[in-house]
Amino acid sequence: MKYVSIQEKAKEWQISERQVQYYCRQMKIEGALKQSGVWLVPKGASKPCHQKSKAKHLRLLSLFSGCGGLDLGFEGHFDIFKSQYNSRIHPDWEVENIGDKWIRLPKTRFSTVFANDIKPDAQTAWSEFFTDRDQVYCLDSIVDLVKLHKNNKITIFPDNIDIVTGGFPCQDFSVAGKRLGFNSGKSHTGISSEIGEPTSENRGNLYMWMREVVSITEPKLFVAENVKGLTNLGDAKQIIESDFANISNDGYFVFPARVLMAADYGVSQSRERVIFFGVKKSSLLPGILSKLENLEANIDLDPYPEITHSKEYVPSLLPYIRLREILCDLDEPEFSNDPDQQKYSKAKYMGNHCQGQIEINLDSIGPTIRAEHHGNIEFRRLSENHGGKNHDELSKGLKERRLTIRECARIQSFPDNYQFYRGGKDGVSATHAYKLIGNAVPPLLGFHIAKRIEKLWPIYFGE
Repeated sequence: MKYVSIQEKAKEWQISERQVQYYCRQMKIEGALKQSGVWLVPKGASKPCHQKSKAKHLRLLSLFSGCGGLDLGFEGHFDIFKSQYNSRIHPDWEVENIGDKWIRLPKTRFSTVFANDIKPDAQTAWSEFFTDRDQVYCLDSIVDLVKLHKNNKITIFPDNIDIVTGGFPCQDFSVAGKRLGFNSGKSHTGISSEIGEPTSENRGNLYMWMREVVSITEPKLFVAENVKGLTNLGDAKQIIESDFANISNDGYFVFPARVLMAADYGVSQSRERVIFFGVKKSSLLPGILSKLENLEANIDLDPYPEITHSKEYVPSLLPYIRLREILCDLDEPEFSNDPDQQKYSKAKYMGNHCQGQIEINLDSIGPTIRAEHHGNIEFRRLSENHGGKNHDELSKGLKERRLTIRECARIQSFPDNYQFYRGGKDGVSATHAYKLIGNAVPPLLGFHIAKRIEKLWPIYFGE
């Protein structure tokens, strides 16, 4: 058999060399072989036919949904900057070019059919964006919902749920808070508990009620998310892993939780989150569980997504996305038509002894967008008198101000068509818009998690 290089085949098929490499790695070209690290393709090989996936939608139940950062990530089909996508790592993602700077991520198999949070502002923002979907957003405490379902025999949660996701409340595990963990003094509704001793219904134990929902709906897979601080708060991580594994009498295999850095996935932010994965043992294909229990020898089954960006130089990875790249095309608030760009905190500079008094570095990634900042969100730019270093913008007469709502949303990787601020009695105030963004999972990080699960789904479950 005569062979040619991937360069020759790429030219013949009028596709990129990376796409030919992808076909080779996925065994889609019969007879292709690798010699000395170089792929060779049979000279007479035909271009693999692209077939649209006919796989059914996977029904997703979302808990502690907030404004839907993780929901948006799991569904996909939103815009990001081209530099946020690494085609070397994911040449199979069918992205769509949108102008010179933007691409649109593909739709995934996941479809959100139920969402839940106790915050009316979150429901308002979520419902305004997810308007073209048949879903329910339940504005009740998860504790009350579970009790209604179990004790009152009221059907609360939909049937045939494939996956449950949820970022259970993180305030009690965050290094920015009092770190009371399981001994939180707040109730499940977020107010101070009237009961002296911590109970199973306090805010720090709400992951147990997510556990109850998993037990009720019996999804094939669940994803739970929280702050990095949970991993160094005693044995909190191990306790949560054990409690999740014991759902339905040891019915779930729970992977050792890992911390993911959002910047490693194209998000221009130093945001770290711990991710828990659990799979239903009885739904796994024969032989898969033993491989998952020995993941080091079966790394191809690892549910954690491969990183795409790096702070240090790595040949296959892209550099971290600088704030300058994602904020440079935004007009100043007084010249913008976007309500989210017009609104920003007017809190005055209070000196560097207080939190949130720093100026962001446009040539680096951003700080973690905080939910609890009480107006002291970081500055887009400081004046020279306050130590501002953005001399180019200051020389143009641009004034000292804090980050706008839209700038925070972009740092979190929300698309510009997601509107947060909505005036009026039943709208979302600027203060609450900041909080919704700070509480959210970056959609782009969620998308990476979703695409990895989507790829492994037929391998795990045979569908």
